[in-house]
Amino acid sequence: MATIDVFNHNVPAESDFGYSQAIKSGDLIHVSGQLSLDEAGDFRHPDDFAAQLKQVHVNFDKVLNHYGATRNQIVSQTLYVVDLQRNARAMSEGNLAYFGDHRPVSTVLGVTGLFFPGQVIEISFVVDTRLPA
Repeated sequence: MATIDVFNHNVPAESDFGYSQAIKSGDLIHVSGQLSLDEAGDFRHPDDFAAQLKQVHVNFDKVLNHYGATRNQIVSQTLYVVDLQRNARAMSEGNLAYFGDHRPVSTVLGVTGLFFPGQVIEISFVVDTRLPA
């Protein structure tokens, strides 16, 4: 029987909206869409794609660290991007910088808007802890 381990950043949105940042079930970790929230849960860097993506990756790393996982164990990511054509280059550059030689599967969706005014990126991902770190 699989055990479940829940992780949260302890920001108000988690209780306000009733969700968890991540749930580990067995060997898989499913991570909610990460965005540019700071330690207090405040949205940062409106309309600045590169800065938001950097904060998203910082938040990814917090989740990975909690579970003792690494970027090399991320198997899938789904990116939601406002104004995809305008932000495509910054998205690609940020993705390559974050993952290095690792290549998870990736789905990119262009969207007309996200939750916060000025939010231009949100990314969810799946981690398989059976993979080498």
